[in-house]
Amino acid sequence: MEAIIFVGIQASGKSTFYRENFLNTHIRLNLDMLKTRHREQIFIQACIEGKQSFVVDNTNPTPEERSRYIAPAKANYFQIKAYYFDSPLEECKQRNNQRQGKENIPLSGLLGTHKKLILPTWEEGFDAIYSVKLDINNSFQIEEWQREI
Repeated sequence: MEAIIFVGIQASGKSTFYRENFLNTHIRLNLDMLKTRHREQIFIQACIEGKQSFVVDNTNPTPEERSRYIAPAKANYFQIKAYYFDSPLEECKQRNNQRQGKENIPLSGLLGTHKKLILPTWEEGFDAIYSVKLDINNSFQIEEWQREI
């Protein structure tokens, strides 16, 4: 059982990465769909009780925000993994500008998330941390975390 926590600003590729890598194996938890923390908590609890692997597909920019998922999952013997989406702000702005409707995030939201983004650390309780980058062909490159080792 895995609890995967995505970390990255809007338009860094998190949802696309989920669809390409975890769609058939992990439940996707996302505040854009669930709308409230209360609903999100109900789904997290259901995944934990049902021993179902899940992905938290939110920006999760701070350790405090990530801890709401780590603590209950770790207490129930889930493997906790972080995927940090290492995407330059300018590239995220460009991808965001191509989005339509509600998917297009106001620039202030993108900048606000970028400003408070704190990289994941081992001290948070992760069993594995990965860095994810988009290459020139828009393919995802995944590397094991090389910081703090």
